Amino acid sequence: MNELAMAKRCAEKMWASDSASKALGMEIDIREAGSATARMLVREDMANGFDVCHGGLLFALADTAFAFACNAYNRVTVAGSASIEFLRPAMRGDALIANATEDYRGRRSGYYTVKVENQDGEAVALFRGRCVSRDEPVLGD
Repeated sequence: MNELAMAKRCAEKMWASDSASKALGMEIDIREAGSATARMLVREDMANGFDVCHGGLLFALADTAFAFACNAYNRVTVAGSASIEFLRPAMRGDALIANATEDYRGRRSGYYTVKVENQDGEAVALFRGRCVSRDEPVLGD
């Protein structure tokens, strides 16, 4: 099985039990191993007291893209650390796109960057994550 096919199988397995991302209305796309795209529409119930998308939900979107990117190689990985920079507010009705890319992947850890943009291609947030492998198969085979 090639890397892309493996990444897609791992994503399908993860998605099957990802209740949180589904509840937030996210969609996932895998185009190559080590990267992932997560999409989310900012709903009314996602707005904070200033009528913009809650920062925690922006983090959740970026974290989801990160998780799907770093689990592409059939090794269970979890976040070891992550940070986010909020660049501009996301508004109700915005269609957000989080693109995760692999910066480095070693045997037991990796580093990923996630850029979150709105439907106009404007940068909303930058996320940086470090993952750690539990050295277990995602697919169980």
